[in-house]
Amino acid sequence: MLFISIFYGISIVWERDLGIVQKFLVSPTPRAALVTGKALSAGIRSLAQAAMVFLLAVLLGVNVVFAPLEVITVILVVLLGAAIFATLSLIIACLVKTRERFMGIGQMVTMPLFFASNAIYPIEMMPDWLKVISYGNPLTYVVDALRGSMVVGGESQFGILFDFGLLLLIAAFLIIIAARLYPRVAR
Repeated sequence: MLFISIFYGISIVWERDLGIVQKFLVSPTPRAALVTGKALSAGIRSLAQAAMVFLLAVLLGVNVVFAPLEVITVILVVLLGAAIFATLSLIIACLVKTRERFMGIGQMVTMPLFFASNAIYPIEMMPDWLKVISYGNPLTYVVDALRGSMVVGGESQFGILFDFGLLLLIAAFLIIIAARLYPRVAR
């Protein structure tokens, strides 16, 4: 989900080059609605990847939870996480003017987000300075919520409701910033 979403902003660069962004900007649609739509679009695309990971986990013998509430939680967390990273990507696309710069910055942002989260190893095993960064990383809360709701016996370190609430706040904050920056894409 992170890797798909973080490069979602490249479509904004293409849309700017093709003149589509200018058409969006002259419409009466609120900028926040445009940004939210793009974020949800990235989330929908990420659901296909999440379904494949779910299927792969089952094929590998991982004890996965199939209860409806947990599956809905996974879907919502994937949508929200993808929306966060797609919106971050859109913010980057609003600030840079070329595809090459965007791709370079996207690479520079992706790996630290991934390695400074609990996706690979638990936060307890991290050095203190990395723990601080991990607690500020949205991917940490996405992974925590997914582990707590997907894996049989998996526990959420922070609580799934806390994870979801925090992710919702981060998404709203990033959408507000992206909505303010979106008109800059056309310049």
